[in-house]
Amino acid sequence: MSYAAGAAVATPASAVDLPQAHELSLIEAAQAITAKRITSERYSEVLLKRTHDLAFLNSFITVDDEKALSAARVADKERLAGKRHVLPGLPIGVKDSYLTKDLPTSFGTQVARGFRPATDAKVVSAVKGAGCIVLGKNNLVEMSYGLTGLNAHYGQAKNPYNALHVTGGSSCGGAASVAARLVPAALGGDTVGSIRVPSALCGVVGFKPTPGRWSGSGVAPISNTLDTTGPIARRVSDCELLDAIATGGSPSLQRIPAGLRGTRLAVARRYYLDGADPEVEKIFNETISKLKDAGASVVEVDLGGDFGPLVEEANWALFFHDTQPDVTAFLRDQKVPVTFEEIYEGLEPHIKARWQRFVLETGPDYTRKAAYQEAVAVRRPEVQRRFVREVFSRADAIVFPTTLCAAPTIAEQWQFSVAGRTVNDVFLSRNTYPASFAGLPGISIPMGLTKNGLPLGLELDGSSGNDRALLALARRVEQVIGFLPPPQVAT
Repeated sequence: MSYAAGAAVATPASAVDLPQAHELSLIEAAQAITAKRITSERYSEVLLKRTHDLAFLNSFITVDDEKALSAARVADKERLAGKRHVLPGLPIGVKDSYLTKDLPTSFGTQVARGFRPATDAKVVSAVKGAGCIVLGKNNLVEMSYGLTGLNAHYGQAKNPYNALHVTGGSSCGGAASVAARLVPAALGGDTVGSIRVPSALCGVVGFKPTPGRWSGSGVAPISNTLDTTGPIARRVSDCELLDAIATGGSPSLQRIPAGLRGTRLAVARRYYLDGADPEVEKIFNETISKLKDAGASVVEVDLGGDFGPLVEEANWALFFHDTQPDVTAFLRDQKVPVTFEEIYEGLEPHIKARWQRFVLETGPDYTRKAAYQEAVAVRRPEVQRRFVREVFSRADAIVFPTTLCAAPTIAEQWQFSVAGRTVNDVFLSRNTYPASFAGLPGISIPMGLTKNGLPLGLELDGSSGNDRALLALARRVEQVIGFLPPPQVAT
């Protein structure tokens, strides 16, 4: 992790030390600053100290103390002068795949380490316009191409609930920093699960919007067909607020009724519980019972015996086929002073081997044009039709465990055992990539802890374009399930 530490700044005499300020959610922190219970500068100091103290988690690539504190001081002065922001001087983390004009953007690579963009990504501009400041750039899997949190250049991101375990990826640093109370929220990116998987494994909330709802302008792609940017936070309401800001909607939250009476939830066990760790299935079943007790109507659905192969083959065809042309165009259009070939040569061995096999046109498993066109024109519409026919004609959302296992150990991240079967790291996205392939919004909220104290997530997927309704439903489900205790590293 690289830090540019600024000089220590004395806390203004008017500032009030808020006990456990780091535990505040994004909205709670905004309320505390607005109510003058704490200043943005003091709150930023608290979070920066925690970030340094917990640097072993490798959740950030770059933090510039002086830039963050300077921005916080400006926010405090503007507030005292009567200027109002929704999130007045609130520090957040930003995945290092987003362009940021005030901080370098590496995309998790070594070759782009010193790149300083001339502009911010569009979403970064939006949250800054609402008053946010960027505490730092979060660690990520190199070029967002992985699900465990390994970055050979900037360090393996570690799970705050147990540092011997992975965070999930690729938005590993964002999930870890939010879980460890280093920031109240972070901006991530999701192609096949890169927001939802780490959020589930780190015990936080991660929202993948409908593709196109959030701008991807200024964010390094994997597949423009599947990619979306989105938020990570500790409360659904915080994700809801960031969604409104990113999309130019109203920042006010709608009232929600207590309980789940009138809501309809679908469960598709044949696919989404197939191969699950028994403890995951047990906790999921207990969660479904809680939701029923709260008034939800739960219907069992079946997406078909061929649903798994139908989604898997076509999803990865889009994922791998799009990477080289989309990354090449991004580097050119954003004037990044490195080439696709230079990035490829510098990749960590596991990722490089996958690019060599699947991404390069010379690779033995590169997706040819006919297979790609079939995935787009035949298989994707069929999967979308099944979701509409089997799920959304009968329910408001489909619910399932975000991952079929808890976080594996770092030592076994490439190959591990689940329910007596040996699987690899891609297995972590087994339940998340159907929503990506079908273009559905999805949100992972904490579901519980295993007997070993590792978090598990519950995912809710809604119909395409119904993001606001999905967020409101997730907030109601969150109230029923309750909240996880913070990780020990965060106390």
